[in-house]
Amino acid sequence: MQDKYDVIIVGAGLAGLYAAYNLDSGINALLISKKELRLCNSNLAQGGVAAVMSLEDDSYESHIEDTLIAGGNENRIEAVEVLVKEGPSDVRKMIELGAEFDMHEGKLHKTLEGGHKKRRIMHHRDTTGEELMRTMIEAIKQRPNVTVVENTSLAFLDEANGGYFATLLKDGRLHSVAASFVIMATGGIGRVYKYTTNSSIATGDGIAIAHSLGAKIENLSYIQFHPTGFAADNCRERFLISEAVRGEGAYLVNCEKQRFMHRYDERLELAPRDVVSRGIILESRRTGSNKFYLDITHRSPEFITDRFPMIYKRCLSEGIDITKEPIPVFPTHHYLMGGINVDLSSRTRINRLYAVGECSHTGVHGKNRLASNSLLEALVFSRRAAEDINRSFMAGSVSGKAPIYTIDGAPMPTGTRTTIRNIMQKCHFVLPNPEAARKYRPEVEEIAARLGNNKFQITNDYLEARNLSAVASIILKEVCKR
Repeated sequence: MQDKYDVIIVGAGLAGLYAAYNLDSGINALLISKKELRLCNSNLAQGGVAAVMSLEDDSYESHIEDTLIAGGNENRIEAVEVLVKEGPSDVRKMIELGAEFDMHEGKLHKTLEGGHKKRRIMHHRDTTGEELMRTMIEAIKQRPNVTVVENTSLAFLDEANGGYFATLLKDGRLHSVAASFVIMATGGIGRVYKYTTNSSIATGDGIAIAHSLGAKIENLSYIQFHPTGFAADNCRERFLISEAVRGEGAYLVNCEKQRFMHRYDERLELAPRDVVSRGIILESRRTGSNKFYLDITHRSPEFITDRFPMIYKRCLSEGIDITKEPIPVFPTHHYLMGGINVDLSSRTRINRLYAVGECSHTGVHGKNRLASNSLLEALVFSRRAAEDINRSFMAGSVSGKAPIYTIDGAPMPTGTRTTIRNIMQKCHFVLPNPEAARKYRPEVEEIAARLGNNKFQITNDYLEARNLSAVASIILKEVCKR
């Protein structure tokens, strides 16, 4: 690493990579990955990317309407219009860069997912995120102006004249790096929960650090609990059974192996995710059981193994042959609709600080994200961030003295993150519990204050616990107001 860059991008999922790709070649950028490049939520995305690629059988208006309905009409309409109308060109760019989407009779194969009236989801079997990540990693390798560092964490970010000083933790040492612009692309907050589909790095780092700088954090309690996480007995990271499985005809059944969604919504299994998750919770109360299943055995084994090879193999490793038996499922934390508030160019209210991807709050998702809009948002608004920097960029030096942090300190207390996860599971899981939030909020705020004083040894474990506690505190504050 150098001591100075024009732009630092924190997070190397699809949003971070695409932002780096769209920066002008004369802009020197540092792209930071907390672990190895492929360990991110983008790489786990299964279903696909939603976009209106042809106006012959679809329309922007229909995609906008579906997005607003899923989001409870709490979306920012201007952001939704940008997403839907600009998104197809970004999908075409991915294809131009080498992304391989499934084809049928010479055309892009489009599948259906919950909340969509039309088949508009392009996919690479059931590993779309992995394919887009592969494409972008190869593209970034051709960009000499982008330096990629893996296994590196952002410990502190301090404002300076003309930019920022970023203190990075790498190989057990702290490094200070200056930059004129910073783009937060740190992903979600899944590890604030006991069970999540998110990867291990999803600890809300960018949100917590941006909040400490004074950025506006909006709707952090707008959390999507996916209805069909694989119901493993002891695994904290629950792999996702894609929305597309229901889109291809799978039935959701209760402990009696009976379909039940007709009791809760006329759209049945293809209702938006929050509706289906609530239906499962209400049905569990009605039946007194948490046993639920997704059944696609009425489709041919050949169709299932060809369309969902990853899900088939993963379930088989858990002892479930999805061609012959139903898949045990239950709602689990999946996605964050709120985050660091940004405008249509992904700018925060802090000068020269941007946020893109899941850590940002563009407003496109409203109260609940429509299936397969997340990868589209990552592309559209990270490109817009890069374009805004390209327009406003003027090479200059960051002035001032970099703050000095010491890595030494007291060992962090054990069990901190477990305590936070257990509290969040009680206070805000599918159906918010304001009474529990008011009871446990002081405990979480006390943890956040204790970890926020920077008196502990600077390790990855400490940084993640510090950031998780800050995120949990903000969420519970919002829940308490309900």
